[in-house]
Amino acid sequence: MRKLLAPVFNRSESSLAVVIIVVVLIFSVSSPYFLTLSNTADLIESYSVTTILAAGVFVVLVSGGIDISFAAVASVTQFIAAMAATKYGVPAFPAIALACALGALMGCVNALLTYYLNVVSIIVTIATSSIFYALLIYFTGGSEIYNLPDWWTDRVVFLRFETASGDFARITLPMVIMVLVVVVTHLLMSRTHAGRQIYALGGNPEAASRVGIRILRLQLLVYGYLGFLAGLAGFVQAHRVHQVVPTAMFGTELSVLAVAILGGASLVGGLGSMGGVVLGVLLLAILQNGLNLLGVSPYFFDVVIGLAILISISVTAVTQRRLRAKRGNSELRHE
Repeated sequence: MRKLLAPVFNRSESSLAVVIIVVVLIFSVSSPYFLTLSNTADLIESYSVTTILAAGVFVVLVSGGIDISFAAVASVTQFIAAMAATKYGVPAFPAIALACALGALMGCVNALLTYYLNVVSIIVTIATSSIFYALLIYFTGGSEIYNLPDWWTDRVVFLRFETASGDFARITLPMVIMVLVVVVTHLLMSRTHAGRQIYALGGNPEAASRVGIRILRLQLLVYGYLGFLAGLAGFVQAHRVHQVVPTAMFGTELSVLAVAILGGASLVGGLGSMGGVVLGVLLLAILQNGLNLLGVSPYFFDVVIGLAILISISVTAVTQRRLRAKRGNSELRHE
C-alpha cells in the first residue's frame, strides 16, 4: 500500500517545492529585505511553535482523526508549568516534563473519549478544547504571568554567524527544538512499526482492525503524542515572548491545520509525510512574511490560509479519485 501511495507523496511535495521557489522569486524581486540572512533566521524561529504543533497534528491526521484542542492544551500546560516555576520554584527540566506529561494526558483523554463514545474526533476535540479553555480562564481569572524565571526567558544561542555585509543570523533554542521534533516525528512515521500501523489505520480502519491492529493503543499514541508536543510548544512560545498569557495560543488552530494539509496530509487519513509538512510551514511562513514586507494587511493572510486549505483539499480529492480509478481499471484488466 505504501508503494502505491509513494508517488502521491513525491508529486505533492515536488509541486509544493515549485510553488515555494516561485513565491520566493516574486517576493525577492518585490522587496530587497526579503531574501536576507537575518530575515530568514527570524522567519524560521517565528514559525518554530507552528512547526512543532503541526508535527503532532500531522500524526493525528494520518491516523484518520482531527484534533483541534492542541492550542487549549498548550495554553493549559504552559500556565501550570509557569505557576509551578514561579510560585513553587520548580526547576527547568521538571517544569518542562510536567507540561509535556500533562499535555500527553490531556491528549489521551481525547483518545479515550473518541474511542469509547465512538464519535468523530473533531466533535470530541471541539468539546474538550472549549472545556480546557473555560477551566483555564475560570481558575486563573485570565491573569498573566510576567515574572518567569531566567532559565525560561534567557535567550539560548547555539551559533551566531555574520556576513561581510553585516547581515547576521542566530541558531536559537526554538530552532533546535523544532528540528528535533521534525526528525523524531519523521522517524516515528517512516521507520517504526507503529508508524506503519498509523498509516494503515488512517487508510482503512476496518481492515486495520481485522488484521489485529489495536486501535485504542494507536489512538492513545497519536493523540498523546500531539498533547506532548503541545506541552512542549507552550514552553517554546513562552520562552520566545517572555510571558504566559492564557489566550496567547488561541486562534492558532487554523494556521497549524493549514500547514499539515498543505503538506499533503489528508483529512480522511492515510496520507502525508513530515517533509511535506515542513514545506507547508515554509510556504505559509514565506507568504506571511512577504505580504507583511509589502505592506499588505495582516487580516488578508487569513484569506490566504483559507484558500490554501481549499486548494489542498481539492488536489487531494482529485488525486484519490484518480488512484481509485486506476485501481479499478487494473482489477478489471486482471479479471
